[in-house]
Amino acid sequence: MRQPGNLKMVVSPSAPPPSPAARLALEARRREMDGVRRLAARVELARALGALIHALQRERGASSIYVASCGLRFAETRRAMMADSLAAEAHVRALFDAQQGPEQGASARMLALMAWVTLGMEAMRELRGRIERRALSAHEAVAAFSTFIGGQIELIVHMADAAQLPGVSNLLVAFVHLVQGKEEAGQERAVGALLFASTQCTLPHQQRVVHLIEAQERNLAVFARFVDAPLRERWEAEQLGANTSRLERMRRALCTARAGAALEPRQSDVWFEVCTGRIDMLWTLELALVERLREACDAEIRAAERDLEDSEGMSRALRDHPPARSQHAVERFFDMAGPATRAPEPPQADGGKAGSLLDLVHAQAARMAAMEGELVDARRALHDRKAIERAKGVLMTRLGMTEEAAFRALQKTSMDQNRRMVDVAEATLSLPDEAFAQLAASQHD
Repeated sequence: MRQPGNLKMVVSPSAPPPSPAARLALEARRREMDGVRRLAARVELARALGALIHALQRERGASSIYVASCGLRFAETRRAMMADSLAAEAHVRALFDAQQGPEQGASARMLALMAWVTLGMEAMRELRGRIERRALSAHEAVAAFSTFIGGQIELIVHMADAAQLPGVSNLLVAFVHLVQGKEEAGQERAVGALLFASTQCTLPHQQRVVHLIEAQERNLAVFARFVDAPLRERWEAEQLGANTSRLERMRRALCTARAGAALEPRQSDVWFEVCTGRIDMLWTLELALVERLREACDAEIRAAERDLEDSEGMSRALRDHPPARSQHAVERFFDMAGPATRAPEPPQADGGKAGSLLDLVHAQAARMAAMEGELVDARRALHDRKAIERAKGVLMTRLGMTEEAAFRALQKTSMDQNRRMVDVAEATLSLPDEAFAQLAASQHD
């Protein structure tokens, strides 16, 4: 990515210094450009986190087979994937260091999430040792990986929520839901591989696979809604591919098998291969989406550079053509007390065209207005996701539900009451402690 240097207002020695208004307008544009640069750096961090998540997903899948098969299978594959994860971790650590400077403007929440991810990296050392010794179950290994990955996704969500550029914000929302959908595909691969490698079908793991399939569909639908048309068409074409058909057949076989039925352990290789094909396809979409984000940030930076380099012209335009007073506001004010007093027309030159500084101010105002409109949908999508996740967490904590049961409860209430799931989630979050106590008591009756 381009890294333009710090630009200053360019004024020739013979030109008078810019007026205070010109300096303020240019400083506003410069700060806007600095904000885009910081966003560009966070896009790079999101890209690195996505690469780490991808490596951990592969390592998690191999680890589940390794543990479930009592160390007989995927030992070398797991070690190779672990090396890829460690390399991705090193890159993320370096970008974390770069974000700590005050000029980067990282929020306290962002730094706290970075700290949590760093602690997770350190905890992975012990986890990998326990997996090597098979000192924990395959289910515990998958859960530990998933918790660590969940913290990284939460950091990506926070960075997306803080974005202030339309277009870029939409792409970040698409990115968040693509990463989340891909993580659920990774968990599906790990849980299914665990089932095949353990040679026996169990109802809780079957239910988990069903839940993960449904969660993928929800997140990938949001991704398709916010991404640009070429990537959306690419995703839709992939849905019709041969690998997707193979995956659907294996899903049906796994999810409809009788609980306790024997499974063919060698099918774990086929399952792993087919699921990996889907995850790798999602990974290529993720890389393409990051490239879209880079291009959007670069375009904003180039536009700001052009404005800043024209400071002399904008200063001259301001001196020759002072901006008009807010005529509409003046008329509306004086209508309340008597006849309206029209504001004088500003001097015009060059055939009546407004000065370049006035154009810049108007363009900035129009851009801000458009930004507010376009950010509404993006923020609503992130808000809905976070509200539903929090409500699930409350049900799991307060009522001892599994994640699947908590989601089913929200879904059923939404359907029974004909309300949006996010409205049900927000109502759940507002329930008093007494309501949860009554619900918990009713479960034991």
